[in-house]
Amino acid sequence: MAGIAPPFEFELARRAPSQRLAGLIVGMTGYRETAPGWSSQRHAAPLIVPLIISFGSPFLIALGREPDARDRQLSFAAGLHAGPVYIESDGRAECVQLDFTPLGAYGFFGGAVTELAGSMVAIGDVLGVEGQRLRERLGAATRWEHRFDLLEDFVLGRIAHMPSPEIIFAYRRLARSAGAARITVLAKEIGWSRKHLVQRFRSELGLAPKPLARMMRFHQACRLAQGEAAQGWAGIAADSGYSDQAHLAREFVEFAGEPPTAWARRLALRDSRLVRSDDALAHW
Repeated sequence: MAGIAPPFEFELARRAPSQRLAGLIVGMTGYRETAPGWSSQRHAAPLIVPLIISFGSPFLIALGREPDARDRQLSFAAGLHAGPVYIESDGRAECVQLDFTPLGAYGFFGGAVTELAGSMVAIGDVLGVEGQRLRERLGAATRWEHRFDLLEDFVLGRIAHMPSPEIIFAYRRLARSAGAARITVLAKEIGWSRKHLVQRFRSELGLAPKPLARMMRFHQACRLAQGEAAQGWAGIAADSGYSDQAHLAREFVEFAGEPPTAWARRLALRDSRLVRSDDALAHW
């Protein structure tokens, strides 16, 4: 990928979580490209579990590397991935995307979150016949708001249970501390061993607590870098809990696929409509 080339023309519709879906999803997005032309995007270690239902040309999507012709993705779900996500399209893509919180993903996908972690799974494989029917119904709808209504009803009809109270407590403590809470301390507060806490995180969220905490700390650094009172990278590193600026730089390369200065330059050139924020996850 010679450089990040944003979509030429597109339309975007968003809906924030309703009260019924609060804590389960971050939001819903409708996306349609309206002019042919090759484009590419990159997302840095998203703290969401997306369900993407496509009606146009398939995206080329790969985790942790640039995609090629083998990476054609239509409708699919993807789990948590501790690294960058590379996306390319031909200017004819159209989809709706439903972004689950890590806790909400377990309520919707159940134990399949372990299969989704670090991978992309076709909608028919993860949701079966119901997923195929959902795509047909959404494809027949002509307005974004109607599609969002159908999605919301579908999600509420599938939510069976949430993660265990202990995992909810530990995840929220990690999120509210931006990944600073110590895993051993959390385990003691719950009354579990560290080993058992790690196993339960993997089975209910798809990732162990340590990589999740690192992702949260990374996103905290991103938020500080984008804030009005943003300071130099050394200060951002200190305020985010990194040992030094070099430590922060290594984490940016791992989670964003590039050093922090390159990340900041790319973000500055990106269409503001495509800039996503994970701030809504801070309390979930």
